[in-house]
Amino acid sequence: MMENHMFGGAMGAGHWLWMLFVAVIVVIPVWRICQRAGYPGILGVLILIPLVNLVFLYFLAFADWPSKKTSD
Repeated sequence: MMENHMFGGAMGAGHWLWMLFVAVIVVIPVWRICQRAGYPGILGVLILIPLVNLVFLYFLAFADWPSKKTSD
């Protein structure tokens, strides 16, 4: 009886496609921000990991960006 409701079965393909879509929409801008800040773009993937994403955002906000350093 209850097997067919939203939380009763496995997640369908549509759910996984939606999760992939959202992940791409979030990772691409963070990837570009990392590159512009002078960090490797692959760090943008950290935004997908809960709690790590918060630490990463604080790091990115308050760190000295390598791209802003001037050689004296």
